[in-house]
Amino acid sequence: MRIGIICYPSYGGSGVIATELGKKLAVRGHEIHFISYDRPFKLGAFNQNIFHHEVEVLEYPLFKFPPYMIALASKIAEVSRWAELDLIHVHYAIPHAVSAFLAKQLVKDKHLPIVTTLHGTDITVVGHEPQFYDITRFSIEESDLVTAVSYSLKDETMRVFKTDKDIKVIYNFVDPEEYHRVEVPGLRERYAPGGEKVMIHISNFRPVKRLRDVIDVFARVARLVPARLLLVGDGPEGPSVHKYVEAQGLADKVYFMGKQERVVELLSISDIMLLPSEKESFGLAALEAMACGVPVIASNVGGLPEVIIDGKTGYLIPVGNTEAMAYKAEKILSEPGLWRQMSEKALHHAVNNFHIDQIVQDYESIYQKLTINNT
Repeated sequence: MRIGIICYPSYGGSGVIATELGKKLAVRGHEIHFISYDRPFKLGAFNQNIFHHEVEVLEYPLFKFPPYMIALASKIAEVSRWAELDLIHVHYAIPHAVSAFLAKQLVKDKHLPIVTTLHGTDITVVGHEPQFYDITRFSIEESDLVTAVSYSLKDETMRVFKTDKDIKVIYNFVDPEEYHRVEVPGLRERYAPGGEKVMIHISNFRPVKRLRDVIDVFARVARLVPARLLLVGDGPEGPSVHKYVEAQGLADKVYFMGKQERVVELLSISDIMLLPSEKESFGLAALEAMACGVPVIASNVGGLPEVIIDGKTGYLIPVGNTEAMAYKAEKILSEPGLWRQMSEKALHHAVNNFHIDQIVQDYESIYQKLTINNT
C-alpha cells in the first residue's frame, strides 16, 4: 500500500509512534510518505520506501499567523495525487485530521480514506478548549476510522464529545530490538559511584507530570536507601524543579539530563521509574522502561492501568500519594529478589503484549479493510 502519515515531527509521543510505525511498515514493503513541517527526528537512515514531504507555509504581511492547516491540506492533496496514496493516517487530531478532511475534498476524483489516531492531549487538553471543541468533534466524525491508544482515552473521547463513532483501540508499542537492557560500561558508576540505587523519570516537564511529586518521592526514598535520581527531559517546569531540588538539599543526588533522543542506556542503569502524572492516556515512557526491565511506580490514572500490572510489573498509586509511592519504591529497592521478579515480569509483559510487530499487523488489517471497502 501507499500510505501518507501526518504527524508532528518534534520530540513527543505521538510523533515517535507515528514515525516508528511508518518505518516498520516500510520494512514490510509498504510505501510511506511522511507529510509534516519538518523531517521527523526519529526517521533515521535512508529507506527506499520512505519519503518525506515538507509543508511550506506562505509568509504574507496580511497573515498574522501562518496558515499551516491550509498549507498542510494542500500538501496532502498534492502528494495523494502524484504518489497515488491509498489512504492517509493522521496522528493527533488537531490540526491534522481537519487538514486531511480538506485534502479529501480536493481529490474527490479518487478514494482517500482517513485514519485518525487519538493520542491523548489532542482530546484531554486541546480538544477541551471551547474554540477547538466543535472542530475536534467534526474531525472525529468525518474520519473513516478512528483509533485510540487506550480504552481510557476511547471512553473519555466518547464521553466528552458525545460521539457514537466506533473507535478502535490499538495500543502504542515497543520495539524490543531497540528497547532492551544493554551493558554500558562505566555509565552507572558515573551517576551512582557509591553503588547507589538509580531512579529515573522521563517526561516533557509539564505540570501534568507532577515533577514535584517525583522529587518528594525520591527525597523520602533517599532517606532510607542510598539513591540517585535521573530527570530526563525538559519543559516549562524545568526552572522551578531546579529550584525545588536545591531547596530540598538534593542537588548532589539529582541529575538533570535534558532531552535525550536515546534513553535505552539510561534505562539500562536504572532500578525504578517514577511516573506520578495527573493524566496519562497511555504511558509510553512506562512501557519503554518495562521493556528494559525497569519496574514502574505510577499514578493509577488514564491508560496506565492498561500498561502496568499492579503488584507485578510495578505499582499503581492514587495521584498525589507520594508517601505510598515512596513506600513501594523503597520496598522494591530494598528486596533484590522482589526487584528481579518485577523486572522479569515487566520485560515479559511489555514484549508479549505490546510488541511492535503485532501492533503493525493490527494497523495493516484496518488499512486493508478501508482500501478494499473504497475500491
